[in-house]
Amino acid sequence: MNLEIDSQRRYQQFLSRTIQTNEVWGLVNKDGWCVCPSNDFLDTDVMLFWSDRAYANQCAIEEWSNYTPQEIPLTEFIDQWLTGMNEDGLMVGLNWNVQLIGLELEPLKVKADFELKL
Repeated sequence: MNLEIDSQRRYQQFLSRTIQTNEVWGLVNKDGWCVCPSNDFLDTDVMLFWSDRAYANQCAIEEWSNYTPQEIPLTEFIDQWLTGMNEDGLMVGLNWNVQLIGLELEPLKVKADFELKL
C-alpha cells in the first residue's frame, strides 16, 4: 500500500466526516493535548486530531495511554484551533493511523480546504 495515497485518503475522510458530524477529536491528558515531533520539519511539532472518537482512542496506547479522547466542535476547530496552531508554528496531523503515519499539513491549508467544502 502506498503510504502517501493512504494518508491522503484518510485526510479526505477527516474533512468529509467532521463536516457530517460537526466534531473533531483530539487526545488530552492533565498536561494538555497530544503532540509529536514532526518527521518533515526541523524543530516543529504536530498536533494530532481525528474524525471519530474511536480513531482517536486507537492511538491512546503506549506513551499516549494516559490520554483520553476529547471532542472539539468543528466551528471552534476551524475558527480558533487552526488559526492558533498557525500562529504557534505547529503543523496539524489528521486521522493518523496507530503507527502515527499521516500527512503533516499547514493549519491554514486545512482551514482553506474546509472552506472549499463548506
